[in-house]
Amino acid sequence: MRFIVYGAGAVGGVLGAYLHLSGQSVVLVARGAHLAAIREHGLTLQDGAGSRTMAVPAVAAPAEIEWRDGDVVLLAVKGQDTELALRGLAACAPAATAVVCLQNGVDNERQALRAFEHVYGVCVMSPTTHLTPGVVRADCHPVPGLLDIGRFPSGVDGSAEAVAAAFRKAGYRSEPRPDIMRWKYGKLLRNVGNAVDAVCGRAEGAREIVGRIRAEAAAVLDAAGIAYTPEDEDDERRADILKAAVADSRGGGSSWQSLARGTGHIEADHLSGEIVLLARLHGLAAPFNENARRWANRFAREGRAPASLAPAEWLATLPADA
Repeated sequence: MRFIVYGAGAVGGVLGAYLHLSGQSVVLVARGAHLAAIREHGLTLQDGAGSRTMAVPAVAAPAEIEWRDGDVVLLAVKGQDTELALRGLAACAPAATAVVCLQNGVDNERQALRAFEHVYGVCVMSPTTHLTPGVVRADCHPVPGLLDIGRFPSGVDGSAEAVAAAFRKAGYRSEPRPDIMRWKYGKLLRNVGNAVDAVCGRAEGAREIVGRIRAEAAAVLDAAGIAYTPEDEDDERRADILKAAVADSRGGGSSWQSLARGTGHIEADHLSGEIVLLARLHGLAAPFNENARRWANRFAREGRAPASLAPAEWLATLPADA
């Protein structure tokens, strides 16, 4: 089994590094300065054990890969890049290729199923950081993350079992789960706060806003009849497994990192935006998630620095009846 890690940023780059270190075959798909640094110097992994640089094959696009039967794609791009990534994969990867979505949000698997028959979802609980080209960091040690996996839309098969075993060999905790989308919707409830983390950071009042966003999102999922893991079940799964390698070592989560790197785009449309979409489909309002989506997109579009918006200003742009 060879893993094609499409999106070698924080989550994908760290996982690709650990898979490589565990003796498994890996090819990274990266872009820009990150790709150039990997090709010139190798991929550097920083974790609680120190810093290691390794030579991992890296390409700019799927068309550069000599595809083999049995290759597994680990799709680790942000949700806004999924459509383009799948278009490139569908043009050259064998139709039977398994596509494993290592992504936040709940729409990536559905998009992948249009192009590939064998699609899997992963509930990613793996704090990671990528701010410098060629360098990725695992923020938890000694276990870098939890990567439970299941077939989309439901079920477990031999491929899910094999990928879970490969993740465990690389040092992760991974269980096959037939109800993986229930776990991913539970993760979505945690991720809808990412947009506020990105624009307001840890300023006083931000946590209260995140609480309102999550409560609103849960109410929308309930109204839509969508099952999700409750917070206590999610907490029980994490238990004491994920331990910070360095206390308070993260500047912010994945959306914060997108702003810090100045990528010009952010994942909010596929996190809080998913809640907004569901609300509209069911005749509901989701003003807190809509405000979160709008502010995050504005920051990305304007190149504004992360954590530079006062929570009071964020609240001031809510509708009067929110």
